Amino acid sequence: MIQLSFRRWIGGRRRRLLLLIVLCLIVLFYTLSRTNTVIFSRPQPEQAAIWLEYANHIPLAEHEELVATRLARPLVWPEYVSPQWQVTLEQQHELNQVIRQALVTRLDKESNTKEEGLWNSRRQKVKDATKYAWDAYSRDAFGSDEYHPISHTGTNHTSNGIGYFVADVLDTLLLMGLVKEYNQGRDFLVHHVSFDQRGTVSLFETTIRVLGGLLSAFHWSGESDQGILDLAVELGSRLAKSFNTSTGIPPETAILRSDGMAYAYMSSTAEVATLQLEFRYLSKLTGNRKFREQVDKIMQVIFKASKFDGLVPIYINAMTGNFTGDEIRLGSRGDSYYEYLLKQWLQTKQSEHVFRERYDEAMDGVKKYLVDVTPNQRLTIVGELVGLLGGRPKFKPKMDHLVCFLGGNLALGATRGKSLAETSPLSLSARDREDLILARELTETCVHMYLDMPTGLAPEIAHFRHLDRISNTQPPFSAGDQILPPDGDILVSQLDRHNLLRPETIESLLILWRITGEAKWREYGWRIFESFEKWARLESGGYASLADVTAVPPTHQDKMETFFVSETLKYFYLLFSGADKVPLTQYVFNTEAHPLPFFSWN
Repeated sequence: MIQLSFRRWIGGRRRRLLLLIVLCLIVLFYTLSRTNTVIFSRPQPEQAAIWLEYANHIPLAEHEELVATRLARPLVWPEYVSPQWQVTLEQQHELNQVIRQALVTRLDKESNTKEEGLWNSRRQKVKDATKYAWDAYSRDAFGSDEYHPISHTGTNHTSNGIGYFVADVLDTLLLMGLVKEYNQGRDFLVHHVSFDQRGTVSLFETTIRVLGGLLSAFHWSGESDQGILDLAVELGSRLAKSFNTSTGIPPETAILRSDGMAYAYMSSTAEVATLQLEFRYLSKLTGNRKFREQVDKIMQVIFKASKFDGLVPIYINAMTGNFTGDEIRLGSRGDSYYEYLLKQWLQTKQSEHVFRERYDEAMDGVKKYLVDVTPNQRLTIVGELVGLLGGRPKFKPKMDHLVCFLGGNLALGATRGKSLAETSPLSLSARDREDLILARELTETCVHMYLDMPTGLAPEIAHFRHLDRISNTQPPFSAGDQILPPDGDILVSQLDRHNLLRPETIESLLILWRITGEAKWREYGWRIFESFEKWARLESGGYASLADVTAVPPTHQDKMETFFVSETLKYFYLLFSGADKVPLTQYVFNTEAHPLPFFSWN
């Protein structure tokens, strides 16, 4: 009876055959998942060989349409003479050579294996540098928010400190395998840090460094450390009070203790638009939708506000929700607004298309108004617009070092984090190719900001020679501000010659290495790392900022920024590691280099 019922249940021969096929597929997918094999996503060498046939493809018609559409939009300021940067045919062919080499290198496994020994030893030197920095901090100022390595002291942002330094560097220690140091920092945070304190803190800096650091440490420690998660939830809840304004735009400062909130008037655009990755991930982890809704409301207000061809001024009025200010730039107070447009789209697995659309609009504006090429060295720069309030803005050929994040961001958006060796040339759109070309050119400029200096380290701000398109002349500059070589294009003013050990160029080198596979990005990174070791490392322990990168030897400033360990050394370490260490197709770095996993909303 049981046999007859079972045969009747599974039906005739066709149904039994279908059932057998389904069972086989289940077994196949289970086996592949156990061996970490991913179907259809990672191309085999044979696929790379086929793609080589299309490595010379240039979508010229699509590119011409892209450029024509951008140029057809009327200028926001009719009297403004826009640089109107465009990709050249020579750059298109050069990109094809990069694509071809990436595919060829993928096929040459033996060559790849030989090179890794060298980079393993260099990665170890970065790990040693990180331990050297941590040991000095631990000896002189453990638990303090900031570290001053020359005076061997620490200072706090509040009366008792908020774990600012430790939280920011925690995931770096974990990723590098510095377990003893990680446990020392983790135990301090869990057992000795309280956010129930009087005083104000920077909403932006505390979010990206402390909250971002806690969230990343929670993930990379296995998402099981309840003590770390509890700290993150407590801090997030206290910071989130700042979102309770009439528009939802928060002030720049936050009051941790629940006895009021800072007055909201003018807020930095970048600061209010660079809280989203952290609070959205906190919402995902806790199931508390309020965290997400509050930072999403900020973006809704921003999206409704008037813009200049996708570009925005560096301030926003928290009472009206409208942009204000006299400048547009991708340096301080502007940078990470553009960065997080792309990264919010990536964080939720490219599911929220509004972020990508607004990012593309903004990058169109950057290419139309802000990108220019210098006359002598042919350096591609992203300048600034000043004089918005007068209605006749002018182009200013100035780049903060902060702008150097953009090369990596453009490349990340072009391939969605995939390497060119894993990407069909035919799948790259004209926009993708344009972004990759601009990414490479801009990052070369950022490298020049290092290698053209006597110390091999970049200034905080650089100015550039440029051709004024109205007068068709080069504006005058002080000869004392020109940096060698004599016919070079990078100018550094006296007040801008310091170096804070910033990470943005190293970040772009990492992403371009991962995506293009070009060895030069790694080699550039190694040369810069050696310069940090030569000039910023202190014999007494730790590293210090430099007062003047044009002086040899340079004098030091009594500060080792938390981001040197959290970001700069982390990016160096990953640059000298394999692509499987924090893969760009699975993680997004917040603006403080804390890698957070992609996820989907339920």
